[in-house]
Amino acid sequence: MRTLTRWRTKAVGLAAAVLVAGGIIASSTTTAAAASRDGICDSGEFCYYYNSDNAGSISDFAGSIADYGSTQPDCYEFKGAGNGQGLCVKNNAASVWNRSSAKVRVYYNSNYGGAYQDFASGAKGNLNSTLKNNNASHKFNPGTTGQFWLPFPCGETWEAGTRTSHSPANAVDFNHYPDDLGWKVYSSAPGTVATVGNTGSTSYGRYIVISHGGGWQTLYAHLSSQDVSVGQSVSEKTFIGRVGSTGGSTGPHLHYEQKYNGSAVKATFRDGNPYYWGKVNLSRKTNCP
Repeated sequence: MRTLTRWRTKAVGLAAAVLVAGGIIASSTTTAAAASRDGICDSGEFCYYYNSDNAGSISDFAGSIADYGSTQPDCYEFKGAGNGQGLCVKNNAASVWNRSSAKVRVYYNSNYGGAYQDFASGAKGNLNSTLKNNNASHKFNPGTTGQFWLPFPCGETWEAGTRTSHSPANAVDFNHYPDDLGWKVYSSAPGTVATVGNTGSTSYGRYIVISHGGGWQTLYAHLSSQDVSVGQSVSEKTFIGRVGSTGGSTGPHLHYEQKYNGSAVKATFRDGNPYYWGKVNLSRKTNCP
């Protein structure tokens, strides 16, 4: 059964819990006073339209949603009259109207990941060719939170490996063949260095944790050098250390985690995502250091 919050009300001014990918619970705080989720685009709401040029059935929201859901009866659906009524919003929206007072960002992936498109307060428009019919989440007042770049320079190809036996399972091992040792590692989003640690010959070895706000952190482990200090502000272009094989590592590689509220979640990046479970080659193409 869908909850009353999802089905009939927006719980204005409260935090509504929603289930996101990987089983992590995130909260979506509503903004401004708005009517119930009734398929009418009221003042204070962010609205999707099933068709381009703000036509077809409407799905209206007063807050951020980390995962729309893809099947009934649990998905967020188009509720207004017209084409698409009753269909799930996920991967079905073509245009938007932002009637809120905040900037709203539409994401390709759930949990605020992947490619995105921003809509200023009051903006109406079509989703671009990447996002049209490929929308999975949206966020009010987005910053860099939850948006990450691959942690190495442009012009390099790295193998991203995942496995269910990894600890934690959602961590990614990056390898730059044929020799990983000493390659530069960069922060994958703006933030503040929270930890520069060393567990000796076990576990992470030399590692760095960076806090990005909104409950998000990234962790970089098995480093041969740590070139930042606790409290230092970094950007997505800041060199933070070099690949090594410290701690419990059996060979040089970068152990990488994206953590939300303390738990490692499936990593997503602006320029491509790891494959869960297996290996895929990835290259950074934007915001090059």
